[in-house]
Amino acid sequence: MKTLYEQDYGRWAEEMADLLAQGRFTELDIENLVEEVRDLSKRERDRLLSSLRLIVQHLLKWDYQNHRRSRSCQVTIQRERNNINFYLKDSPSLKRYLTREWLEQIYDNARLDAFKETGLKFPHTCPYQIEEVLNRVVCLEKE
Repeated sequence: MKTLYEQDYGRWAEEMADLLAQGRFTELDIENLVEEVRDLSKRERDRLLSSLRLIVQHLLKWDYQNHRRSRSCQVTIQRERNNINFYLKDSPSLKRYLTREWLEQIYDNARLDAFKETGLKFPHTCPYQIEEVLNRVVCLEKE
C-alpha cells in the first residue's frame, strides 16, 4: 500500500508541517522527513553548482569565440554570479563547494554544453581558477 508521501507529495509536506506546528511529533513520518531534509542541502548545492557551470560554459564561449561575443553572454555570466552571491548570503556553508575540485567536477558538463552550442573543441581540463570564474570582468570592446 502506497503511503501519502508516495501518492501526493504536496499534501504530505503540508501535513508534516501542520503536525510539526502542532507539536504532534509522534505522528510524523520521520523516515521520509529525514530524507527530505537531507535533500534540501543537496538541492542548495546543486543550484550553486548549476550557476557555476553556466558561468564556465559562457566563459568558454567568450574566450574561444571572440568574434561572437555578445551582451547576452555577459548578462548570463553576471546573472549567475549574482545568483551565487544570493545563495551564499542565504547559506554561507555553500562556500565549501567553491573549490578547484568542484570546479573540475562541473567542467565536463560546462564544456559539453559549450561544445553543443558552438561545435568548438575546448580544453579537457578546466582553464579557469575559481576566483576567475567568480570575478573576472567580461566586457564587450567598444567599436
